[in-house]
Amino acid sequence: MTGTDISRRSAILLSFAGLAVFGCAWGATQPLTKVAVSTGHLPLGLIFWQLAFGAILLGAIAAARRMRIGLTARHLFYYLLIGLIGTIVPGVFSYLAIRHLPAGVAALAIATVPMISLTIALAIGNETFRLRRVGGVVLGVTAMMAIALPEASLPDRAMAPWLLVALIAPACYGIEGNVVARLAPRDMHPIAVLAAASATGALIAAPLAWITGQWVDLTQSWEAAEWAILGSAVAHAAAYSGYMWLIAFAGVVFTSQVAYVVTGSAIAMSMIFLGESYSAWVWLAIALMALGLTLVQPAGKMPEPEPASAA
Repeated sequence: MTGTDISRRSAILLSFAGLAVFGCAWGATQPLTKVAVSTGHLPLGLIFWQLAFGAILLGAIAAARRMRIGLTARHLFYYLLIGLIGTIVPGVFSYLAIRHLPAGVAALAIATVPMISLTIALAIGNETFRLRRVGGVVLGVTAMMAIALPEASLPDRAMAPWLLVALIAPACYGIEGNVVARLAPRDMHPIAVLAAASATGALIAAPLAWITGQWVDLTQSWEAAEWAILGSAVAHAAAYSGYMWLIAFAGVVFTSQVAYVVTGSAIAMSMIFLGESYSAWVWLAIALMALGLTLVQPAGKMPEPEPASAA
């Protein structure tokens, strides 16, 4: 076996390990969020701390690696958009929805992001019509209907409207991916961008949380909900940073498969740690969603990763 073969095998193993680790980290944010809202903490207060912890962690990484942070009007406007469309607005609806939905069902709603993103891309001309990928969107819609419509799909039929609320967050992420990404500064590392956007979002969320009475006081003794807030923020920052690294290391096509890991791990952890169980309709929806994601994702092979360029 040649040195090139060993390097190639190591790169593939590292790619799959990254996919598993970062996907599971992202999946963990769903049950952690469920715990965070369990004691009555309200959305804006939770969002502030998620952004603040994220800004500190990512800012430390950016500083350690001496990443440039732009402060021009164009940069600041971009940070504002990311903070609002990418975190604050979807975060409010996600926290409201997960208060009423099982964490696994909320994770399944988040899995619609690629489908909603494709729908928006088709509408604004970013993508050309392909029957295979549109079929994936149809399967995603069918999966949501399998949860919302049958009487036995959810533990309580009163939860059904909250599924629509949960879908507002992936709609925001779809807009972010299609519109805001066009304005992304090319002179900055994605981690530095996210650190600056998190800090900007935190500056917006803090007064909103205070004025609306949604402030979460973390100076008191911490219990499960408070630790869950920290854990969710750390997991999100780690997952997003790893996601950016994996795109550079293994390519967009390979990294797009993280959606499977996020959804699967969120459902599994919700069952293990929160004791959730799901009806046959929800399992059908999970199968439809997995098939839909397969059709929606761009076709292509994993590129040849080069370990030397992973820094």
